[in-house]
Amino acid sequence: MDYSDYTFSLPMSVRDYEIDYQGIVNNANYLHYLEHTRHEFCRQAGLSFGEMHSRGIDPVLAHISIDYRQPLHIGDEFVSCLNIGRRGPKFYFQQDIYLPDGTPVIKAMITVACIENGHLTRGDVLAQAFGKYLKTI
Repeated sequence: MDYSDYTFSLPMSVRDYEIDYQGIVNNANYLHYLEHTRHEFCRQAGLSFGEMHSRGIDPVLAHISIDYRQPLHIGDEFVSCLNIGRRGPKFYFQQDIYLPDGTPVIKAMITVACIENGHLTRGDVLAQAFGKYLKTI
C-alpha cells in the first residue's frame, strides 16, 4: 500500500501482552499506538514531547474519535499513519492504522490543544514548529 497521502507513517507490530481474552488487541491499546505515532512524528519533525515540555509547551488531548474496522491479533504487523492540520487554536491529527495489505484497522481523529506555561494558547509556537507539515483535514 502507498502511504504517500500521509505526512508520517510508522510500522509497528502487536505484542503478546496487548491481547485480551478474545484473542484480539484490547481497544485501549489502539490509543497507545496512536499516541506513540504522534510522539514519533514530533520527534522526527524536530521537536520531541520532552523538548516541548522543557520549554513549557504541552500539547494535550481535547477529543478523540475512533472507528474500529478490523481487529488486530498477536504478531500482526501494521502501519500507523497520520496527517496534521490546524483550525484556529486546535490541532487535528487524522490517524489511521492499516494492515500491510491496505485493510483499514482503525480510522481516528484526534483534537489537541496547546498549553503554554500553564495557560491555554492558540498554539502559535507549535504551528511554527510544524508548519510545513500542516494539511487541510
